[in-house]
This record gives sequence, C-alpha cells and structure tokens, in this order.
Amino acid sequence: MAVSRFRSKYDHTIDEKGRLSFPSRFREVLREYESEILIAIPWGNHLRAYPLSEWESLENKLQAEDRDQSEDLDKILRYFESESFEIVVDKQGRILLPPALRTELGLKKDIVLIGMIDRVEIWDKDVWNVERKVGREHFGELKASIKKKGIL
Repeated sequence: MAVSRFRSKYDHTIDEKGRLSFPSRFREVLREYESEILIAIPWGNHLRAYPLSEWESLENKLQAEDRDQSEDLDKILRYFESESFEIVVDKQGRILLPPALRTELGLKKDIVLIGMIDRVEIWDKDVWNVERKVGREHFGELKASIKKKGIL
C-alpha cells in the first residue's frame, strides 16, 4: 500500500487529442501503488480517478455489503462498473480523457487536478473556481462539522 498521498492542486490543459499531463508528483504517488493504471468515474460535475488498488478496495467493500438490501447497492454497483474506465499514464506522463466524457463533464481546455489523499479529482477550471469559492464561503461551517467529529 502506498505511503505517499495525493495532495495539492495543479493547473494543466487538455491538448487537441484529449491528453492531459498528469503531474509528476502524482505519478510518484501512483508508482507507490505499483501500477500506472487509474480507474476514473464521473462524479457529479468532475471526474474521480483512483489508483487501481484503491478502486478494487472500494469494489470489495461494496461487494461485502449485505446483498439482502440489494436494490440500492445494485444501482450503485451498476453505475460504478458501467461508468468507470481505465486510464493508463503514458511514457510522457499524460492521460487520455475520452471525448464523450470530456463533453459530459464540460472538461474544456483548462483543467485543475486536485489531490484528495487516495484519489485525484479532475475539474474544469471554471467549475472548480465556483466550487472553491463555495468551499471558502462555508469553511466555518465545514470546520465546525468536522470538529464535532473530533477530527480537528
């Protein structure tokens, strides 16, 4: 299991072929997972990309759930397995984002990659700026919420 974590924010651009430079720091973390493979899935208005082993861990947790309450679980599994796709980091450190996915999520040219400890989020820059602003405006509430849980 990886010791390093995905952290920080990186601004990049998608080229005309749909390739996006995956930050070198993120590639270092990914190497600790002993794979150059990410599993990506649309997540609301952005893309989540998990190292293969983290994705498999998530699948295992879902699979271990009580199958008697299965309808909601089946819907989630159906979404996860049908909408996820494999991304391989090429030798130049780029990942390819399929055209249909870029269109669906509004991923234009300017992109922001956010390290989220065990995964990377990929946002259109304009959408990210709105999300960032909302997060800052509600930071006090968010901080109080996690403080109640004893995290801070």
